[in-house]
Amino acid sequence: MVLTIQIEKKVIMKNIFTKLVWIIAVAPVIYLAAVWKQLPEKVAMHYDLHGNPDRYGNKKELIVLVAILLAVNVFVYFLLTNIYRIDPKKYASENKERLRRIALAVVVFISAIIFLIVYSSRQGSINLSMGLIFSAVGLLFAFIGNYMQNMKPNYFAGFRLPWTLENAENWKKTHALGGKLWFAGGLFLGVVCLFTPPLASIIVFFTVMMILVIIPCVFSYRLYKQQKKTNAPGQ
Repeated sequence: MVLTIQIEKKVIMKNIFTKLVWIIAVAPVIYLAAVWKQLPEKVAMHYDLHGNPDRYGNKKELIVLVAILLAVNVFVYFLLTNIYRIDPKKYASENKERLRRIALAVVVFISAIIFLIVYSSRQGSINLSMGLIFSAVGLLFAFIGNYMQNMKPNYFAGFRLPWTLENAENWKKTHALGGKLWFAGGLFLGVVCLFTPPLASIIVFFTVMMILVIIPCVFSYRLYKQQKKTNAPGQ
C-alpha cells in the first residue's frame, strides 16, 4: 500500500515537472505573439561583445530565431533527461533525477535568453547586456555545481576523463572538488559580472571559466598518478 502511494506520488510529481518544463519553454513564444504588433519592422538580429546590435533584419526573422532557440531548448531537455538510458555505466540511472533538475535549469536559462531578445527587440533603444548574460550563465553553473558533487560515473555529464571513468574514487573526489568550485565560481560570476564594464565582464567570465575547468582536471590527473604509484607492484 505504502509503495503504491509512493509510486503514485512520483508519477504525479513527474507529470507536474513535465508540464512546468513545457510552460517555461513555450512562454517566450506566447510573449512574442503578444507583443508582435508592437515590434518595429527592423529588429536587432545579432549583437557584438559589448551587447550592441551589429546587424538588423526584418522582424519576421525573429520568428526563425525564436523557433531555432526553442528547438534547441527542447532538444537539450530531452537529451539530458534520456541520456542515462544509453549510458553503459553501472550507476548511470542514479543520475536520472539530477539530470532532470539540470535540464530544467537549462530550459529556464534558454527561455530567459529568448525573453530578453524579444524584449530588447520591442524597445526602441536596444542593448543586450553581456554582463547580465554572463551573470545568468554563472548562476547556471552554480546550480549545476550543486548537483555535480553527487553525480555518479557516466559517459555524458561531468568531468569525463579517462582516469575518472575508470576509477570511482577519482570520479568522486574530482566531482566533489569540481562541484564546490563551480558553485562558488558561478555565484562569483553571478554577482561580479552585473557590476563590471562589458570588457571587464568578458575577461572575468572567461578567466573564471578556465579556472573552473582546469583545476578539477589537473587535480584528477595528479590523483590518478598518485593512485597509480600507490598501486604499482612492489609499493
